[in-house]
Amino acid sequence: MAKDYQAEAQALINLIGPDNVISVTHCQTRLRFVLKDRQQVDDQAIEQLPDVKGIFDGSGQYQVIIGTGTVNKVYAAIEDLKQVNTIYGQDDDQGQSSPANEQDQSWVKRLMAMLSGIFVPIVPVIAATGLFLGLKSMLFNPNVLALIGAQPSDIPQAIQQVTSVLTDTVFAFLPALIVWSTFRYFKGTPIIGLVIGLMLVSPILPNAYAVADGSAKALYLFGTIPVVGAQGSVLTAMVAGIIGAKLELFFRKHMPDVVEQIFTPFFTMLVTFMIMIVGIGPLMHGIELQMVSGVEALIHIPFGIGGFIIGALYPLMVLLGVHHTMIMVETSLLANTGFNPLITLEAMYGFANLGVALAMMVRARNDDAKANASGGFMSQLFGVSEPTLFGVLIRYNLKPLMVTVLTSGLGAAVLSIFHVQANTYGLAVLPSYLMYIYNMRMLVI
Repeated sequence: MAKDYQAEAQALINLIGPDNVISVTHCQTRLRFVLKDRQQVDDQAIEQLPDVKGIFDGSGQYQVIIGTGTVNKVYAAIEDLKQVNTIYGQDDDQGQSSPANEQDQSWVKRLMAMLSGIFVPIVPVIAATGLFLGLKSMLFNPNVLALIGAQPSDIPQAIQQVTSVLTDTVFAFLPALIVWSTFRYFKGTPIIGLVIGLMLVSPILPNAYAVADGSAKALYLFGTIPVVGAQGSVLTAMVAGIIGAKLELFFRKHMPDVVEQIFTPFFTMLVTFMIMIVGIGPLMHGIELQMVSGVEALIHIPFGIGGFIIGALYPLMVLLGVHHTMIMVETSLLANTGFNPLITLEAMYGFANLGVALAMMVRARNDDAKANASGGFMSQLFGVSEPTLFGVLIRYNLKPLMVTVLTSGLGAAVLSIFHVQANTYGLAVLPSYLMYIYNMRMLVI
């Protein structure tokens, strides 16, 4: 029988205080509350709730760690209570999804909240695409097929094409997903954002990659303004979403009610598309390519130094709850190069966590410590790090955390030296091995 999370949601809100909550959002593993008075909250009582793995203050938010999957159910139960302002995950037409107290936050916190709010919703589909890519590469691998006396040429072309729909669609229309999510975050109408994003990658426009390699030519407006699609441009899509959402809100405020329903979408799509196509889009794509080059340069600093820096810093970013800001960089790497060397280095955090939890299981004398380590180990096998992070790493004089930071950095340094890279993100520990099974001729972005 399915578990009822209503009671736990009510208990959590009662302990925090319904009148104390400005807003609540969630990511893949945490409920993120913005509070009026942090001192009113009883941390120990909240940690005793059955599904709570720990609590943490970071990024201007009171974070309650729940865990993958369960956090969605607890959040849905909180929405049903209608006692607090939930700002992420709603399905209404207006997409209530931006922070409620932006004016009280520093620009750094606002930026981190924005990147998290925009990119976290698209992580599951990219992770799923990574699984599809790994399975496709494994099943179509000549060595695997040889076990049954077959070879890749024996696979019917129709099957290969249908399979490519599973592996290529997300990346082909990635800018559309980002514009949709950005509209949602900034309280625009998500379907308008989705259509604008599809316009940016319309097959009617010259493909950006084809123009870059010389196999296609750009269109020229008025004989001088080059026009190409926005394939692979994450920054272009995000800026289009911000501009479009702001324009929509402006038009809705000033448009006469009798024509608002038709003309607001009309002018929003027209003006946003023209702004992006004739100038801002190519500029943003150029900036993004420089950013990608800079990250790649850091990763490839000789002797694995860059890898060590990234690998050692990532556990601390997870601890502070700011690791989702890296998703934009990873998405840009995937969209522009087809590969993601950054997640390879960051993934060492999960394996380091696993080793520390295993060591605690073997060496700890306290039964509670062994139980915490055992639970953290099993969760970490499938990429859920919070039970280990908050139940083991920062509970015992920070020594386990120091070991994780060091070993994560060393592992990342080794991978950096050997130039190991993945074909997706969002997969951790056991499932992450599928990120490294690919045939470069089959990986089409």
